[in-house]
Amino acid sequence: MAVPVEYYVLVSALLFAVGVLGVLTRRNAIVIFMSIELMLNAANLSFVAFSRVLEGLDGQLFVFFVMVVAAAEVTVGLAIIVTLFRNWKTIFVDEVRLLKG
Repeated sequence: MAVPVEYYVLVSALLFAVGVLGVLTRRNAIVIFMSIELMLNAANLSFVAFSRVLEGLDGQLFVFFVMVVAAAEVTVGLAIIVTLFRNWKTIFVDEVRLLKG
């Protein structure tokens, strides 16, 4: 008994919507990063679902690239957050108005 691809797409769309909502409404930089990760995982779910339906390996290859991009994003993003916290003692993005080197 196979699960229809529409269910995967529906779950993926819901996860992506929750991620977008988190990015747009939250001001904590770590929560924003978690929301971006949620959106990337939603895209990965869609890639794998369509790859399964089309019986190809292209979706898994895209998932691999998305995971690499997510790992790089976390590395650079957390470094930026640590730097922000060291300089301004906050991680709320609306309280940091001036970025300079």
